[in-house]
Amino acid sequence: MKRFGMILVFLVVGAALAGGYWYWKAETDTPAEAKAKGKGKGRGGPLTVKATKAVTKPMPVVVDAVGTVEAEHSVQMRAQVSGVLETIHFREGDRVKPGQVLFEIDSRTYKAQYEQAQAALARTRAQLENAKAQQDRLEPLLKREFITRQEYDVAVTSTRTLEATVKADLAAVEQARIQLEFTRLRAPIGGRTGAVTVRPGNLVNANAALVTINSMDPILVSFSIPERQLDDVRRYERDRDMKIEILPDRNGPPVAEGKLVFIDNTVTPQTGTVILKTRVPNGKEVIWPGQFVNVRVVLTVETEAVVLPDAAVQPGQDGSFVYLIDEEGRVKVQPVTVSRQIGNEVVIAKGVKAGDQVITEIPQTLQPGARVQIAGEGQGKGEKGKGKGKEKDKEKDKDAPRTDGKAEAKTAGKGGL
Repeated sequence: MKRFGMILVFLVVGAALAGGYWYWKAETDTPAEAKAKGKGKGRGGPLTVKATKAVTKPMPVVVDAVGTVEAEHSVQMRAQVSGVLETIHFREGDRVKPGQVLFEIDSRTYKAQYEQAQAALARTRAQLENAKAQQDRLEPLLKREFITRQEYDVAVTSTRTLEATVKADLAAVEQARIQLEFTRLRAPIGGRTGAVTVRPGNLVNANAALVTINSMDPILVSFSIPERQLDDVRRYERDRDMKIEILPDRNGPPVAEGKLVFIDNTVTPQTGTVILKTRVPNGKEVIWPGQFVNVRVVLTVETEAVVLPDAAVQPGQDGSFVYLIDEEGRVKVQPVTVSRQIGNEVVIAKGVKAGDQVITEIPQTLQPGARVQIAGEGQGKGEKGKGKGKEKDKEKDKDAPRTDGKAEAKTAGKGGL
């Protein structure tokens, strides 16, 4: 009996010690540890994601292509006479105007030939005047039969021969003048010059290339489209809304805008494409001949297109899809049909309507059917609750008894009495 009592005492003491340790441990746990323990016991909350709503807005119907910039007028200047190149009146790459003198070739030889031709013309004209005077003197003598008909015919023939010689001399003078003028080479068109192939002091031969001039404003852009899109282009060709935009960067803003000026009359059999050209203003010379650019043919504008950011549309084996958030806050995989992409926006033809919530940043742990919470929602409510809590604390402090020095003094005074 005594042994049983000792065992009972030991059990009671052990239980008291265990209870005391549990109470001490509960008091020493930090709030963070307690929160972690509570969280571990319960289920995880909804996954926080970033989402956006599908919207409707005007979006263009476009045909994208890659084009090549071409000068509308390109002239390779060549020497038309031989001689020593004396002067170049411009710098490589300068803009020049039509008729501006660019090169000068040694003109002394051609000037001498011109003056020689003029002298020959003057001599022939003098001979012609003498022949006409002789013919005029013989004509009345022929009427009086003082001379024979043969003598008069010789005078007439001499006059006509000299008249023909004068015409030949006039042509020779003109040819010599042209040759002399060719020693000063003028720009046939306005534009920007390229590299000069001959320097002053060198002998240039006739037909030698000197420089190439390309017109820069306006300028042409040539591009190709698939033959299946040709009908759409031709249908909207005369529409005022149809325009062609030039974009050096596909995702950047257009730098030039023009109209369609040419459609080739043949489909290229090897590629199945058709060549088109547009003429665009280029006063600031933002595009250059030979440059590759992106071309966007804006056929028309769809006034109510459903638009999403391109980050929301995911590629899949069966086509594109988005993660849609339903009314219960659960994730649903929604297949969509993409009509076109313009910059960072995607036009959806089927699968999503305006106002639908779609996830834009996809977490790795996201699964269809999972409950999600959109980032930013609920934060305003928490802040609002905080504010109310502070107001309630102020009201409690207002209603609480005063513990300032006056109250203590009053209490002390009563105790003294």
